[in-house]
Amino acid sequence: MRIAVLSDIHANLEALTRCLERAEQAGADAIYCLGDIVGYNADPSECLKRVRSRCDGIVIGNHDAVVAGREKIGTLPPDGQTAVREHREQLSDGQIDFLASLPLKLQAEGCTFVHAAPGTPSDWKRLRSYPAARDQFKHFGTDVCFVGHTHVPSVVADKLGVFEVRSGNRYIINVGSVGQPRDQNPRLSFGIFDTQRFSYENVRVRYDVSRATEKIRRADRLPGRLAERLEKGV
Repeated sequence: MRIAVLSDIHANLEALTRCLERAEQAGADAIYCLGDIVGYNADPSECLKRVRSRCDGIVIGNHDAVVAGREKIGTLPPDGQTAVREHREQLSDGQIDFLASLPLKLQAEGCTFVHAAPGTPSDWKRLRSYPAARDQFKHFGTDVCFVGHTHVPSVVADKLGVFEVRSGNRYIINVGSVGQPRDQNPRLSFGIFDTQRFSYENVRVRYDVSRATEKIRRADRLPGRLAERLEKGV
């Protein structure tokens, strides 16, 4: 079975549309979303509609939780707070209720799915180093745990010296960000995992960045800095 794993869409419809096309081309049998469907960019409602209709499983991200009232707005950076206020006005009550209903962690297809970290997911811990990631292996029982949140793709094994995904080891895999990559590469990022072959591919795809940034700049209350981030991949 081939699983597409998406994270940190952040209301970027152009990136999400291209990502879903690429996942279909790759023969994905199922799609899982690691949260942060909303926040930062210009199309929260349409992105949420598409995720709900296309994804087989969804967990909540911290921006989703703030929009839904499960977390305080002050936990986000200033630009994130601005986007949250805008998105609350664009989303319907039913969409906000849906975000509020999402789980923090999900297990399916022999994998664990969580937005930030499997240990106390609501702490929204960023796994930016090997020591930070190593401590998390005791908090999930599957061979693979998929995470997002940092917007930077990475693979961490439970053993030193293992640099590729292969059967016999356990992994925490960060699939990067669909809608706001932060590794100085503006191409969208997501993952394809083959459960039978136990193989993983980080997929990077170009999308219509200019269209996405144009929407941000046209919006009355979204900071222009958010458009610049998409252009630079930061």
